[in-house]
Amino acid sequence: MQDESYETARVLWEKYRVLTHELLKFVDDDEIDTFIELVDQRGQIIDLLQELPEDPYRLGAEWEAYDAEIRPLEMQIQYKARAWLNRSRRQNAAVHSYDLTGASPLGGNLNRRY
Repeated sequence: MQDESYETARVLWEKYRVLTHELLKFVDDDEIDTFIELVDQRGQIIDLLQELPEDPYRLGAEWEAYDAEIRPLEMQIQYKARAWLNRSRRQNAAVHSYDLTGASPLGGNLNRRY
């Protein structure tokens, strides 16, 4: 017979699993604003899990299958998020490479407000 603490932990871990799948979907679609919101939601689930006095779900038989499903997804999310961040940094650097405010003294004088 599973008690209430087990069921609470199971429900929270299920929400974590659903959010993990959603994170992967949104990072694949480059919807980063939604991705960041979901990361925050998943962080709230982690906080709730840490507030539990114990986590009997992690000691149960279902945990191994759960862990085997979630670990590779988390690795993919980390890899894809880092790839997006690097791509974004490169694009930002490319945009700033065309910034000529310091290159021409004449342009600096014309752009200055008096």
